[in-house]
Amino acid sequence: MDLWNILEYLAWGLSFMFGALLLIDLVRIDTTYDNDLLTSSREGEIEATQERHTI
Repeated sequence: MDLWNILEYLAWGLSFMFGALLLIDLVRIDTTYDNDLLTSSREGEIEATQERHTI
């Protein structure tokens, strides 16, 4: 097994890891936020729901 084969397997492993992280993030975001909030066009609406400042 030469260096190029090792690098190829490493690249496949990294791409699998990044794909898994994307799927984990997709599930986490989907369970945290409502779909109507995620598809809204109002900028900063998610941050506004998280940060309620009262004086």
